[in-house]
Amino acid sequence: MSDRTRAHVFVTGNVQGVYFRATTRDEAQERDVDGWVRNLDDGRVEAVFEGPAETVEEMVEFCHRGSSAATVEDVDVTYEAPQDEGEFRVRW
Repeated sequence: MSDRTRAHVFVTGNVQGVYFRATTRDEAQERDVDGWVRNLDDGRVEAVFEGPAETVEEMVEFCHRGSSAATVEDVDVTYEAPQDEGEFRVRW
């Protein structure tokens, strides 16, 4: 039985143009978490994290802080079955 989980996250606030995606990628790669992050047209950032439950939860907690220049107002998280995401990347 695997302890892998998947978190699908939407982050609201001043989270675009403040290195949020790059910092998220760096934090995820440091923790060996798979998935992706991207900006949405409505100003939010969307991310998917897959990996061991403990490190995925660390990434969700990171989203509540964001990059040093970000101002996070809300984080909406849905936990799902893993879908075998590859190495963490920024989507355009």
